[in-house]
Amino acid sequence: MSLSRRMLAAALSALTLLTLLSAPAAAHARPGDRSVRPLAQAHAHNDYEHSRPLFDALDQGFTSVEADVYLVGDQLLVGHDPEDLTPERTLESLYLEPLRERVVDNHGKVYRRKIDFQLLVDIKSDAITTYAALERRLRDPRYSFMFTSYDAGKVRRHAVTVVLSGNRPRAVLSAQRHRLAFYDGRIADRTDLGPGSDAGLTPLVSDNWTKLFSWTGEGRFPAQERARLRELVEQAHAAGQRVRFWATPDDDTPARTAVWEELLAAGVDHINTDDLAGLAAFLTAAK
Repeated sequence: MSLSRRMLAAALSALTLLTLLSAPAAAHARPGDRSVRPLAQAHAHNDYEHSRPLFDALDQGFTSVEADVYLVGDQLLVGHDPEDLTPERTLESLYLEPLRERVVDNHGKVYRRKIDFQLLVDIKSDAITTYAALERRLRDPRYSFMFTSYDAGKVRRHAVTVVLSGNRPRAVLSAQRHRLAFYDGRIADRTDLGPGSDAGLTPLVSDNWTKLFSWTGEGRFPAQERARLRELVEQAHAAGQRVRFWATPDDDTPARTAVWEELLAAGVDHINTDDLAGLAAFLTAAK
């Protein structure tokens, strides 16, 4: 090999190494998921508490993730409590930007096969001001293309559906003719847009399991409670709504498995967990 060719080869090798070293860690995780089967009922509760927010859930095939947000100054910071917040952990850096890159890589989808994906934003600070800050980010052309929208009575589905939980600005959302966010209704309070309400505003209805059911997986599921669960799910589904419960057993015990089996049998749309691998294994085995 001539000197000039050796120099060119060395330069190309150095350039390749530099590119690999300088690439962001998230980029390596984005498109390489051909073997991951998305799990329609898998919801990552407090997803941001995992070592790799969003990506740990995506690696397990989750199709719904939950992020608690606080408005601090002009930043939307992600964390469970105010003392957990740090300036670099923003909604954009942990969720919006990685999802944007993922949707671009997958030609308009979060996964390579088309399946609905939910970003549940649990507002912990003031409802109206936090939503105003969130809406500015959702409408940013960098991100807006990937969000399901509501336009004058019509829902247009896209890669990611943003649903607001926690401190929800109900009146603001209800009055908007055009928006990129939806409302998480409550099952126990029928006045709070529960099962059977307008799915164009409230595509999701959620509640604390222990407020509605006494059974937590020990012994038999009381027949009356099983019937009530199925009635709630059927009512929501008839209106085009999805159903989620939180505060279900989440330790790796037979009780948890028993509750998950009943949720699955009833057609509950989002099974809530902090144990990503555990729920992924359960849902995969149940297929």
